[in-house]
Amino acid sequence: MAQRTNMPDLPGLAAAARSQGHGDPFATPALAMALVLSRRLDDGDLTLDTLREALRHLGDLAFADRAAALARKLGGTDAGATDAALIAVATRAARPDPADSPVPFAAFRQACERPRAAAVFTAHPTFSLPRGTNRALAEAACGTPAPPGLPLRPVPPDLEEEFTQAVAAMANGRDALDRLSAAFLAVGRDFWPDRWRSLVPSPVLLSSWVGYDTDGRTDIGWQDTLRLRLRMKELGLARLEAQIAALPPDGTGPLRERLALALEALRAQIAACPPSGAGVDPEAARQFALLLVGRREDALTTPEPLLELFGAAIAQAPDDQARLALCVARAGLAAHGLSLAQTHTRLNAAQLHNAARLRVPALGGAPDDAARRRALFGAINAALDEAKPEPVDTGGLLAESASAMRLMMTVAQIAKHVDASKPVRFLVAETESGFTLLAALLLARLCGVERHVEISPLFETAEALERRGERVIEEALRSPHWRAYLRGIGRLCLQFGYSDSGRYVGQPAASHLIERLKLRVADLLARHGMGELEVVLFETHGEGLGRGGHPDGLAARLDYLDPPAVRAAFAAARIPTRIETSFQGGDGYALFGTPALAHAAIARIAEHAFAPPPGEVPGEIKDPVYIEAGFAADLFAGMRSAMAVLVDDPGYAGLLGGFGPALLDRTGSRPAARQSDTGGPATIRHARELRAIPNNAVLQQLGFLANLTHGLGAGASREPEGFSELLRKSPRFAGAMAFARAGLSLSDPDILRGYVTTLDPGMWLDRAANARSPANAASLSAVATALEEQGLGDPVRRVFRRLLADDTALRGAWPAEGDAPHMSDRLFAVHALRLMLVHRIWMRAVNMPEFSPRHGVTRESLLRRLLRLDVEEAATLLDQVFPAHEPPSAALDYGEPPAPRYGGYGREHAELMEPLRELFAMVREASAVVSLECGAFG
Repeated sequence: MAQRTNMPDLPGLAAAARSQGHGDPFATPALAMALVLSRRLDDGDLTLDTLREALRHLGDLAFADRAAALARKLGGTDAGATDAALIAVATRAARPDPADSPVPFAAFRQACERPRAAAVFTAHPTFSLPRGTNRALAEAACGTPAPPGLPLRPVPPDLEEEFTQAVAAMANGRDALDRLSAAFLAVGRDFWPDRWRSLVPSPVLLSSWVGYDTDGRTDIGWQDTLRLRLRMKELGLARLEAQIAALPPDGTGPLRERLALALEALRAQIAACPPSGAGVDPEAARQFALLLVGRREDALTTPEPLLELFGAAIAQAPDDQARLALCVARAGLAAHGLSLAQTHTRLNAAQLHNAARLRVPALGGAPDDAARRRALFGAINAALDEAKPEPVDTGGLLAESASAMRLMMTVAQIAKHVDASKPVRFLVAETESGFTLLAALLLARLCGVERHVEISPLFETAEALERRGERVIEEALRSPHWRAYLRGIGRLCLQFGYSDSGRYVGQPAASHLIERLKLRVADLLARHGMGELEVVLFETHGEGLGRGGHPDGLAARLDYLDPPAVRAAFAAARIPTRIETSFQGGDGYALFGTPALAHAAIARIAEHAFAPPPGEVPGEIKDPVYIEAGFAADLFAGMRSAMAVLVDDPGYAGLLGGFGPALLDRTGSRPAARQSDTGGPATIRHARELRAIPNNAVLQQLGFLANLTHGLGAGASREPEGFSELLRKSPRFAGAMAFARAGLSLSDPDILRGYVTTLDPGMWLDRAANARSPANAASLSAVATALEEQGLGDPVRRVFRRLLADDTALRGAWPAEGDAPHMSDRLFAVHALRLMLVHRIWMRAVNMPEFSPRHGVTRESLLRRLLRLDVEEAATLLDQVFPAHEPPSAALDYGEPPAPRYGGYGREHAELMEPLRELFAMVREASAVVSLECGAFG
């Protein structure tokens, strides 16, 4: 992509600044480049328009690179090659050794009909590109050139937008699953030509929690969950109707008629569902309930009536092509029930405890209270002894005040009136006690859905992964009710998260802890005689390079999530497992952004799902990370310890919260952090006050991904030869260290030093002493004074020294062969340009005119907000303080000669508010380019 000649060569300027600073320990290349740009602006050699054009050009380059990386990380998008990969997977399932005979037909049936993996579509705030741009990115990954200058700044989605984008990705995913089913059926036809038509392949599933996740969200009411679940049912049946319509009519008439009736009834139910909002009109709810109940048989509550019609249709099909298509359609229906994807709901443990306590007062008290632990478990087991299903109706949903009970009642309505064929996963965040699982079981029993929900704890915190996770499972297993429940549903469902563990423990160390917990689960089930269960291992990710991203692609990501020791342990215990992985928000949906991308994604998932367990391949060499576990364990323990110290350092909170959150556009429905009581963003006192995704995103924006690297340097530098050897010889260790490698390539101490020094009043005083004009000197000194009042300089410099020491050690220990990880000149240039923009915003801000307190706003409070880069809100308040125009009343005739009218504050708008807005828009544009360069948001 050619650069226009009138634009400054920003990467070239970055390369020059870095080169000049090379070997000079006192140089600050990022600030030097920012100062050069600022002075060229002052001299008229540059304009903001030319810089904006140069930034847009860098965005186009980053966009093109991200599109290419997307295709590369999926293993390419050639349809022929992907279909060949699917056929190869199915062929290995039929005949593992090409020199031997095929397996028995029953074994092949079991191989292809047992779900081994699932892709879960979740709606987290990672919608970092507008929908059209995200679509263009996916198309560019498949070879369709994107026009230059596409908008890069995100548009915050609402629930409907999240659902729309998720559905588009799921539709592509279902098409890809059809090709996987077709591959298994074709191989079955080749080997067993008389029996293949009875196969119903479902080795990989799709699931979704979009519209059903109420953890931390207040914009999803029970009516929203029901409406979106009904729409998922409509999408699934409409998809099936289109599949049948594309086939010859022979034998499909009854199927077409039954589908038409179901869709007509279903659409009437959807139309009657109450709209979003807290206040649901009781009459509207009643009318909806009457349609939900009265037309449920027409709308279907199980796919069985449709599945029964497939036999005759397949028998009457005119040829094998039509028979194959009907078998594929039947497989999709059987796998996903009456929906486009299976259903996950989510809430947190505190909501469950509150709901259980309302139903059973004896359950009062905190589950982690050691003095009451035994009494609480005795009380909840006694409550389960006596619990009986109670009626659930829509009126009860209206009246229910406990959010957890309301969600369980919503699940009951889904099971009764929407689809009873597939269980609903009931995910529980922040599970720290087995009591929580029993509380969920109690609510399920009261709602009559004990056999319709898969209760699944989320283990994510360091405490849960190191100690509590195993205890939670064991505490629940001691209850006969929980053991009977698990045997009834046939599986134990567990969820592992990298969001909180990654930001508090460090991403590579979190992977190690999660692997150890999974190994303990395998032992635990064997000890309790529950080895007949299937174990579902659902990974929700949260890695610092995108929600579920891996630097080396999807295949590497699956190996990272499902490492060889875990697969070997469950295989040795003969415990079947299902690996589930989430594709979260806009970044995750991009992997299913076109049919070709989805096709490749499903192929990679299927290849992993059918890979033989380690140890079953003759001559396979065991990974040295497991043979010589001491060094890796010590390294990860060191990272865990260093991250714990870092996270508790007030300087780290100051670094993250100084102005980092303001660099981010909203990419979801929740704010990055809480608001202060006096307006504007609250001061971040601890990293926990910033949510996980913005925490990661701020680190990306500061050019230093500490959550991927910090704490590794000390351990690696003590044994650099051992570190290098393990990195070279161990695929498992290299998979974890890929995050550190990528983190180093997106981090630069000089960039972080630029942001840290920006918060240091001393730098501004140094600039004032060297200013070229008295006006600039006065502005620079005023910024120094304002920053002194914030008091961030010293603690932030202290934490920078901590980060720099470990980064230097890690870079020194990193193997020298190949390309050493370092930030590109292009990304360095974007950071330096944005530093300059931030500096100019602050220099404008300190020249704000004095004014008396108005609208509850003072000049001092506005200045504090502007130093936090809360520019949009501050400028809006300034509009009120300094209105641009006279009020309309000034033009009226008041019956006598008018007093002089002096107009509004046009000068203040031209010199303050408009430039602030223009500069800040470029700051956010630069942030969008940084996200593209990092390959994801958070």
